Amino acid sequence: MPATALGLYLIFAVLGFGWRSWTQYRHTGSTGFRGIHGRPGSLQWLAGAGFIAAILAGAAAPLLQLLDILTPIALLQAPWIQASGTVLAVAGIAATLYAQRDMGESWRIGVDPSETTTLVRSGVFGLVRNPIFTAMLIFAAGITVMTPNPLALAAFAVLWVTIELQVRVVEEPYLNTIHGQVYRDYCGAVGRFVPHIGRTLTV
Repeated sequence: MPATALGLYLIFAVLGFGWRSWTQYRHTGSTGFRGIHGRPGSLQWLAGAGFIAAILAGAAAPLLQLLDILTPIALLQAPWIQASGTVLAVAGIAATLYAQRDMGESWRIGVDPSETTTLVRSGVFGLVRNPIFTAMLIFAAGITVMTPNPLALAAFAVLWVTIELQVRVVEEPYLNTIHGQVYRDYCGAVGRFVPHIGRTLTV
């Protein structure tokens, strides 16, 4: 199972980051990567740095388990649990690519405060405001269940926290500044990560 998890992680990285960035560059002249912003130690900086750390740790977890350096938690090794993890991981990859497609040329990793992008509210963005992050969490949950060792569990927890920080501390204030009342109306109508939940915006 760790070999399968590692393979799915590679597919996710190639399609969700590499291929998408290449496609973005071909259409717009920009890779879409905006880097980490904020003073080191600030919440903005922790959101970006923690996200990268979680992604790297999440990839290392199945590799280290495959090499017998990490041992999975026995309670979570039931075949049906690991099969469910595989389904979640595959669904997360597909959902990530679908949401990225709906975001179009507004797709970014990170925020450039000097940049104004189109507020996407159609497609899957009409159901939730952050479908790419939702899909990434589904994928990460699947990989964690497939290789449920302590590093994988910690990586998932850090990913969850840093995504919350990125959305609440970085992206929502930026979008509120750029789009104003239109964005606030959108937040009042559409949930943050799942439909109908998190419709109240606090900035």
